[in-house]
Amino acid sequence: MPDVRVLVAGHVNWDVTLRVDQLPEPDGESRIHDQRSSGGGSAANVAYDLTLLDVPAGIVGSVGDDEYGFLATRELEESGVDLSGMARVEGAETTVKYVLVEEGGEVSMLANDGANEAVAPADVDDAFVASAEHVHLTSQRPDTAAHIARVASDAGATVSVDPGRRLAHRDYGDVLSNADVVFVNDKEAEVVLDAPPKEVFAGQVLVVKRGAAGAEVHAPEGHFEHPGFGIDPVDTTGAGDAFAAAFVATRLDGGDYHTALERANAAGAYTASTEGARQAPTSDALAAFLDERT
Repeated sequence: MPDVRVLVAGHVNWDVTLRVDQLPEPDGESRIHDQRSSGGGSAANVAYDLTLLDVPAGIVGSVGDDEYGFLATRELEESGVDLSGMARVEGAETTVKYVLVEEGGEVSMLANDGANEAVAPADVDDAFVASAEHVHLTSQRPDTAAHIARVASDAGATVSVDPGRRLAHRDYGDVLSNADVVFVNDKEAEVVLDAPPKEVFAGQVLVVKRGAAGAEVHAPEGHFEHPGFGIDPVDTTGAGDAFAAAFVATRLDGGDYHTALERANAAGAYTASTEGARQAPTSDALAAFLDERT
């Protein structure tokens, strides 16, 4: 069985990042200052970022049998991500996401459906899932995510979920019920919270990402906050994924919530201060970033 400590499941994309002076208005025009391409997708980003933090990671996801699928999987393989759970769908196109980054670092996205949702519950290698110490789920088919969460929980693994932008439009109830940790941003928190966090997530941990304002944890042990790090954002693409990777890695190594929040905020800030989704810090770079600011 592959030596995978954290298994990540969800989307694997090819990202085309366009830096623009401003987002275009209807019938308007914006100027492109820079164009870059790289692998993307929340699951792929988190798995990649975990390897930078010296955490052995594997992935469950799908790409097409086109050039973009080859490039995306090659990047992951070269970083050390285990691709045993990766499906290449014959005749399908890999999901391509066009990322528009304005001068202030804020991001808007356009994407085709592609092959991202090709993995059904029956396609999942349950033994691969059960081999992991921790499973992190990102935006994907709810039925597949729920199956993976149940297999992981039954095997004694801990489970975290970062459902992302589609949380309000898809039923992730079964996934959330099997999760030990749930990551949301401010807007997503409004979707899952109809009462104070400790009442809704009894026994679970809710991590609320607040961007430049830092992050907080609602846990059975109490409420924890970290104010974040003041930076001038260049590109926020992938910052939330770097946050999740650093949080999971720190908790797996026994770090407390304050340390996990500090390291996660640092990883997110580091990523947002550079261009592209694949700019998360290595362990050494993260330590240096913290040394400079603490």
